[in-house]
Formats: sequence, structure tokens, C-alpha cells
Amino acid sequence: MSSKVWFITGASRGFGRIWAEAALKRGDKVTATARKLEDIADLKNRFGEAVLPLALDVTDSEQVPQVVQQAYKHFDRLDVLVNNAGTSLFAATEEATDEQIRNLFDANYIGMVRVLRAALPLLRKQGSGHILGVSSGLGITALPLIGFYCATKWAVEALHESLAQEVTPFGIKVTVVEPGAYATEFGKSAQIADALEPYAEFRKQFLTRLANLERGDPEATAEAVLKLVDTNDPPLRLGLGSSILPRAREAYAARLATWEAWEDVSNAAMGEPKKIVVPWIEQLIHAMPDQT
Repeated sequence: MSSKVWFITGASRGFGRIWAEAALKRGDKVTATARKLEDIADLKNRFGEAVLPLALDVTDSEQVPQVVQQAYKHFDRLDVLVNNAGTSLFAATEEATDEQIRNLFDANYIGMVRVLRAALPLLRKQGSGHILGVSSGLGITALPLIGFYCATKWAVEALHESLAQEVTPFGIKVTVVEPGAYATEFGKSAQIADALEPYAEFRKQFLTRLANLERGDPEATAEAVLKLVDTNDPPLRLGLGSSILPRAREAYAARLATWEAWEDVSNAAMGEPKKIVVPWIEQLIHAMPDQT
């Protein structure tokens, strides 16, 4: 199997670092990026010319396309794009400030979009590539006090489901990677909102629950990710860890039961179906360039 060229955001620690090292150890080439170059400089000493460490802040709209272009020119192709950079926010819904919420979405969602916008023209031109959008088990079900983080991951799920349909004709593959709870240092980067007194006891109970949660070994995810990028027919979603499938089964069984219980009300809300001309759709169709 020929070696692959990777571009990984958030490679300073956690999954990004583990997957970068796994790819390099087997002979692949990696552009490893992080906010601070010194956090990934050691990779150059260990892996030499196989790795290109670059500073990248995904919230910087000018820096992102420059770094992606630099990486592409350096290795002359891009096979695997791992959109992994992100942060978290610990807050009840009414505790978070507008700025905290904006910063979270800028890093976890809009930052991911910036990287995609920079990379997609390159992937389309070469007619291949595999995009890995790192979501979470919290992109399947939400928990209290981290609802804004969950919301960014639900947005990541929707984005990649849409993206996969858009880019399949160009030979580009898309997978949403959904890790469960792992013993990484991810929480160290979390913003923490000031607590409101009515939530104090609930916050204490929830934190105790989190502290006692069983967590997986993040190093064990490397083999799964390598298998994922090596397959010719990758899935749209890949859960990492034994908690993902049970969580999805329970969540979707409950959702189906609710939708079915209210099916008559939902159907009645349809009224009498009609086929009508939707002006804005007609305008878009007519505005499309002639492909003949």
C-alpha cells in the first residue's frame, strides 16, 4: 500500500497527536498543525522530512488558506484531512455569555468550515481524498451543562452528512468520527462559565458523575483510524469506543417511539399536499451556468 499524505488540525495533544504519530510510524507523511508551533516541534526531530509542523489557528480566516496551501505545495497532494481542532465550554444554557458561545462555535464549527473551504478545491482538482470530521458521542446525544459543546458537534454531524452528498461525484470520501469518553487532556482547554446559584448543586452532581466515568485508552483509537483511511469504502460515521452504539440505539429508539406516538398529529399538520412553483428555487435554477 502506498503511503498517504495527511493534514491534521489540533495535533498538539489528544487524538490529533496520537493519529499523527500513528501515521508517521507506518511511513505516511503528515502536516501536523497546532496553535503553537513549539507544541509540535518535537515531531520534526523524531520523524524528519516525513512531517511538516505548522502553526495554525483555525479561527484565523486569513491563516487557514495560507497554511493549507503551504502544506499542499510541500507534499504535492493531500489524501487524508483530519479536522480535529476544537475546544469546549462548561455552562448551563443561561450561564454562558454571547462571547463564550461565539468563541466555541468559531473554533469547533466555523474553524472546521474554514479548513474545508481551503482544502476542497485541492481535493476536487486531484479527484480524491478522505475527509475526517471529528465529532463526538455528544453529537448523537446531548448532556446537560455542556449543551453548547454538544450543539457544535451536532452541527458537525449535519455539515458532514451534507458535505458527503456534495463531494461524492468528485471522488472525495467523508467520515464523521465519533469518539466516546477517552482519557485525553481535552478538558484542559475548556472555557468555564460563572456558575449561577440555582445550578450549583446540579453542577456538583454532574461533575461528580463525569469524574467517575469510565474512559477509554486514546492510544487504542489509532488502529481504528488507520483501518478507516485504508478502506476503499469508508462509512459516513465511525464510532470510537464501546459506548457509542448502545447510546445511539437507545437514543434513536426513544426518538422513533416519540415520532410514532405523535404520527397522527404530524400527518394532520401536512394539510392537503400541493405542488407549487417555489420562486427562489426557480431563480436559482435559471441562474445556474449552462453546462452544455
